[in-house]
Amino acid sequence: MLHVVHHPAYVSPATPGSGFRFDKYGLVMDALAESGAPFLRHTPQPMPRRWIEAVHDPVYVEEVLSLTVPAAKERRIGFPVTERVMRRSLLSPGGTWAAAKLAQQHGYAANAAGGSHHALADTGAGYCVFNDLAIAASRLIAEGDAARILILDLDVHQGDGTASLLAGRSDIFTLSVHAEKNFPVRKARSTLDIGLPDGTGDDAYLATVRDVLPRVLDDFGPDLILYQAGVDPHGEDRLGRLALTDEGLAARDRFVVAQALGRCIPVASTMGGGYGADRMAVARRHAACMIRMADEAVSAAYRRP
Repeated sequence: MLHVVHHPAYVSPATPGSGFRFDKYGLVMDALAESGAPFLRHTPQPMPRRWIEAVHDPVYVEEVLSLTVPAAKERRIGFPVTERVMRRSLLSPGGTWAAAKLAQQHGYAANAAGGSHHALADTGAGYCVFNDLAIAASRLIAEGDAARILILDLDVHQGDGTASLLAGRSDIFTLSVHAEKNFPVRKARSTLDIGLPDGTGDDAYLATVRDVLPRVLDDFGPDLILYQAGVDPHGEDRLGRLALTDEGLAARDRFVVAQALGRCIPVASTMGGGYGADRMAVARRHAACMIRMADEAVSAAYRRP
């Protein structure tokens, strides 16, 4: 059974002056429904302000909440911060935190949003307002729900914001496997970065993940994984530079969950990137990602120690 966190406010109208569309987050739920796969929908609560400010500069947090984000920061984000955008920016971190708590019960759970891995301490960037991965990880550890967390970022873009916000923490490991020449131009330093050349396909990509992930799991010993499961490494993605097929993405996700649950480590996924003119096709890729990971969790017969 797939446990998926979703809120209707994840979907917001396109903001004036921006080409970014938020309808993918609703289309993913449509794609799950049309798949016929069983799933339970869970509704998140907004992330309390104090946990956002544990990661982000309180001045920036106030700018978002009061809808006074300077124009320069809005340009860096990629769209204006409206009332609707502000609300979903509180709900998305709450959804990632809720998915992590559900994963600890069921082995795997998904946030049908999230993965805002470009947001920095004092500004958003790259279509990201608040960094839900860093916020959720920090809260989980502070409240004693986890001791060591791996943030596994397999989005096609480097998780520069996550790396910057969590730099120097020994209890959170950031691992990013991304297209080296893609956005952002200036990379941050994750605990471990692996930049891949343009056009990397299934075989080379999977060989990299299969080599590095088991070693990180064994050496670092996390008790929870937050998985940035972007589908933008797909060869047809509008903003990707890699060349994975549907089968390659499926093998990637099954391997991640099998390796984690084989060590009794729960996995919570965030949607991350996925872009294209056919938004329903992108939504189906995201939905398929969640469904196969839930299926793998059932096959692994997860049992929390």
